[in-house]
This record gives sequence, structure tokens and C-alpha cells, in this order.
Amino acid sequence: MRILLRFLQIALVAFPLLAMKQDKPLRVIFFGDSITQAGVGPKGYITMMSDMLKTNNQSSQYELMGAGIGGNKIYDLYLRIEDDVLSKKPDVVFVYIGINDVWHKSSSGTGTDPDKYVKFYEAIIKKLKAQNIRIVLCTPTVIGEKNDNSNMQDGDLNQYSKIIRDIASRNSLQLCDLRKYFQDYLAQNNPENKEKDILTSDRVHLNETGNKFLADKMMEALLKK
Repeated sequence: MRILLRFLQIALVAFPLLAMKQDKPLRVIFFGDSITQAGVGPKGYITMMSDMLKTNNQSSQYELMGAGIGGNKIYDLYLRIEDDVLSKKPDVVFVYIGINDVWHKSSSGTGTDPDKYVKFYEAIIKKLKAQNIRIVLCTPTVIGEKNDNSNMQDGDLNQYSKIIRDIASRNSLQLCDLRKYFQDYLAQNNPENKEKDILTSDRVHLNETGNKFLADKMMEALLKK
């Protein structure tokens, strides 16, 4: 009888706490550059994801937040992870960075070499893992939409995407392979081999179609069990 009474006492305390935990929405942060910064705009991919959750009556289950800053590279994310991510106590973090690390090599000479890219990326992962945060790694998308591998940075983007795939595998982390998704889409939907205006407005930043495509892929990754 004493054991039964003790069990009931524990249950009266534990069950309400468990219910509170289940009622709390999952806080999801998208950590990246200008593409993510624009993602919280009226037609951005994060806004579209929030709308998708509302349509599916799931908005109470998730809280989506953007933490993107234009021009950011991997080391910028590392420097601001404490203030912009960890302080907000997220449950899930999408790390979506790499375009500027590649692009700025030719545009301004301030890109990130592969070895430094790996070191900063691994340091970010270590900080997120220490907080038991679910991590989703995203490969960089495009700098130019030509589908015949003739965009100037295709080689570097493929290299950095492989780096991220290897990091995900090495750390047993979920991968959202945006580079592959975009390449596959463009192979099917860019018959004129245009350098922009399929998924992007300027070869890099997403148009409405691109944001919708990205929202769909990010949502698939988020809901993946």
C-alpha cells in the first residue's frame, strides 16, 4: 500500500510536468546568411513553412525563428552562435551556410579555405551538441543556375557540399542536401540553361518559386523522424 501511495504521489507531480513539456512548441532556428535573413520576409521560406504548419494545424507544435545575416560566412556563425542561437534555447537548429564562403573568394577575396571551413563548422556542431540540440546540416545551393556545370563556382560548391556531407556522416547528423535538390530541379526545369530566374532572382538569392521549393525541402527535413 505504501508503494502504491508513493507511486501516486510521484505521478501527481510527474504527469503535469510531462504534459507541459509536450505542450511546449518545438523551437526551430534557421542559422545562416542573407538567404535565411530573407526567409522571414513575407514570401520567404521560413514564413512559407509557418504557413504550411498553420494549414496542417501544426502551428502549435513548432516555433520557427530565423537567425540569418547577409554576407555571413562560417566563422561569422561561430562568432554569434551564443547570442543568436544558444541563448534562445532551441530544440532544433538548421545550419545553412557556405554560399559566401565560396562566392566571396572570387568577388572580394575574403572566402573561407576548406580546412578553416571544416574547423569552424565542427566547432559550431560541438557547441550545439553540448546543448543536446537536434542539428540539421544543409549543403549550399547555387551561384548560378546553369545545369551543365558551367557556373563559375560549381566546382567549389560541389567541394564544400561534399565537405558538409562528410561532416554529417562523421558526426551522425541529419543532412538536408539542398545542393543536390537544386541541381536535380534545375536539370528538369531549366531547358534553356538560364543562369537565373528559375529558382533565384540574381543567381543566388531566391525568388518566390525558390523559396517555396526550399520551404518544402526544409519541411521534409524538419518532420523527418
